Amino acid sequence: MNRKTFLKNSSLALGALSAMPLGSFITKKEFISKRPPVSERTFTSSAVEEVIKEMKSVIKDEEVAWLFENCYPNTLDTTVDFEYIDGKPDTFIITGDIDAMWLRDSTAQVWPYLPLINKDERLKELVKGLINRQTKCINLDPYANAFYKDVTKESYWKEDSAQMLPGIHERKWEIDSLCYAVRLSNAYYQITGDTSAFDKDWDKAMKLAVQTLRTEQRMDGTTPYRFARRTSVMIDSPPFNGTGRQLKPTGLICSAFRPSDDSTIYQYLIPSNLFAVTSLNQLHDIYMNELDDHDFAHECKMFAKQVEQAIEDQAVFEHLNFGKIYAYEVDGFGNKIFMDDANVPSLMSLPYIEAVKPDSQLYKNTRKFLLSENNPYFNSGTAATGQGSPHSGKDSIWPMGIILRAITSNDTEEISLCIKMLKETHADTGFMHESFYKNDATQYTRDWFAWANTLFGEMLIKVNEEHPEILEKQF
Repeated sequence: MNRKTFLKNSSLALGALSAMPLGSFITKKEFISKRPPVSERTFTSSAVEEVIKEMKSVIKDEEVAWLFENCYPNTLDTTVDFEYIDGKPDTFIITGDIDAMWLRDSTAQVWPYLPLINKDERLKELVKGLINRQTKCINLDPYANAFYKDVTKESYWKEDSAQMLPGIHERKWEIDSLCYAVRLSNAYYQITGDTSAFDKDWDKAMKLAVQTLRTEQRMDGTTPYRFARRTSVMIDSPPFNGTGRQLKPTGLICSAFRPSDDSTIYQYLIPSNLFAVTSLNQLHDIYMNELDDHDFAHECKMFAKQVEQAIEDQAVFEHLNFGKIYAYEVDGFGNKIFMDDANVPSLMSLPYIEAVKPDSQLYKNTRKFLLSENNPYFNSGTAATGQGSPHSGKDSIWPMGIILRAITSNDTEEISLCIKMLKETHADTGFMHESFYKNDATQYTRDWFAWANTLFGEMLIKVNEEHPEILEKQF
C-alpha cells in the first residue's frame, strides 16, 4: 500500500464522520474503522483477526477499542510485500510513509504477531520470510540500516558520502540494526522450534554481524566506516569527516547513529550495547544447541561478557539525585550524557528488549530519572507528558515513549495514565504518530508510522494479560 492510498482510506473514514448530523456527535461519538478494505490489505491473518475480535470485546472504552482495531493490524494491512523466491518465503516490510525497509522497524513491526505464528501457518511463513530478507540485507551490507527490494531504485540519499550499494536506502551504522535481526531469528526459533531459516546464508550473515560488531569496538582506534551528508541538520551526520568524536577503546561497541537515525554525541551508545549483549548470548545458544559450531558459540559468549563488563565499568554512574543509573552515551574518557531517546532500544525499553530484569535496582533508579524533569527529553505540556527525541525537536513527545512507559510498568495507575494520554493525543486520526507537540497533539509528525501503531496494539494485549481490570475503565 502506498501513502496516497493509506491517507485516502483514512480521509474517507473522516468524511463519513463529518457527513453525519451534528446532533449525533453530541449524543454519541461513532468510530468507523480506518482499516483498508480486505481486498486492499497487503496481508491477512486469521489469527490476528481473532485477536482483534477478542480484544474489542474486553476493551470497554469504545475509542480505545477502535484505536486497537486500527493500529494492531496496521503492519499487515499496509506494509507487507510477501512472495516466494527460489522456493523460500521472502517478506519485505516498509516502515510506512517511507518506502524502504529498516532492519529495526521490520522486526519491531511483526514482533506483536509472533505469539500467533504456531496458530497460523501463513503468518509463520511471513516471519520466516522476513528472516530470509534480513539475511540478504546483512549480507549485502552489515553497516546499512535501511534497504530497497528493487535494487534499481535510486536512493533519496544517493549523495551521502558512504558506500551506497544498489538496494541500500540509507547507510547509517546503528548497532541495533543487527541486534534486531538476531532478536527476530531467536524468537522465531524459540516459538516454533524451526531451524530451517538457519541456512548457510543466515550463518554467513550472523558471522558477518559479529565481525562488524568486533570491528566497531575500534580497539586500535580505527574504523573503515565513514558517513557524511550535506545537510543543515547537525544531528544527521557524525563530525570529523564522518568518523565521530574522539573515544577511548574500552571494549564497548561504537554506534555512529542512534535508533532515531540521529548521530550519537558519544559513540558508546549504552542501550544498544546492552542490546548487543543479549543478541550475542542468543547467538551463543543457537550455535551451541542447534548448529553445532561450538567455536563460534564460544566467541559470542566471550564477546558478550567483554561488553557486559565494559558497561559495568564505563556506563554506570552515581547521579546527584537518583543514585547509580545508566548513562545514555559515554566516550571512554569519563564523559557521559544523562538522557534518553524514545526510540527502541532506549534506556526505558531495556526490560522489553530483554537486556535487564525489570526489578533490577539499577534499572529502577534509571527509570525514575527518565520520568523526571532531570531528563532533558522528558517533556510536560498541556497535551501530555512523556519522553521525546532530539530527532523531532526540543518540545516533542513520542507516543512510542508513552507506550514503552506502560509496557515497562507494573503500576496500574501509571499504565492507565499512559492509555489515557494515547487516547487523547491521536488527533482524531485513529492512529499513533511519530511525535507530537507537547501542547498540541494536532501538530504531529508522520501520518503513517506502522511500528508505533503495532506497538500500541502489543501494549494493550500485554495489559489484558497482566491487568485485565484496567481495560474495564473509561479513559
